[in-house]
Amino acid sequence: MDCVDEILQLFEKRGSRDYLGERVSQLEHALQAANLAAESGAAEALIAAALLHDIGHLLCAEENPAERGIDGLHEQVGSRWLAKHFGPEVTEPVRLHVAAKRYLCATDSAYFASLSQASLLSLQLQGGPLTAQEQRELEADPRHLDAIQLRRWDEAAKVPGLPVPDVTRYAEVLRRVALRL
Repeated sequence: MDCVDEILQLFEKRGSRDYLGERVSQLEHALQAANLAAESGAAEALIAAALLHDIGHLLCAEENPAERGIDGLHEQVGSRWLAKHFGPEVTEPVRLHVAAKRYLCATDSAYFASLSQASLLSLQLQGGPLTAQEQRELEADPRHLDAIQLRRWDEAAKVPGLPVPDVTRYAEVLRRVALRL
């Protein structure tokens, strides 16, 4: 089984899980984020990152550790797993999307005010808004702007019942950006 088939199987097996207290499933959230990226004209690697940014949740057996007050570090789990199959143009925005949320909470009061209750809970578990030093460190990362854009799509991708293309629409995108090992 190639990595794309494995990803599709993960979405099929675990994509119906609730998306962390939101009114959409993990799969609906992923598809909405990917659709937002595609509609914005993003590069295929960033579309793939948008689709896969929360794959760490699907890789974990436990559905929602945040309900027990635990940060599952899904961004690290996901980016490490994806690094076996994709380059940094996909894995780095995935790895940085939580830091990007914390960055936006520290630098954009409108973004912070727009967070759902579930996002506020996870923000607390993830360390809260970035400090000034942490902001500078994120800004020094060459992929930070991709991660910030991904984070904005992530936050917007929570609309119950929104019609978007299904996951098979992205299979060829994933194959094109996957590493040829």
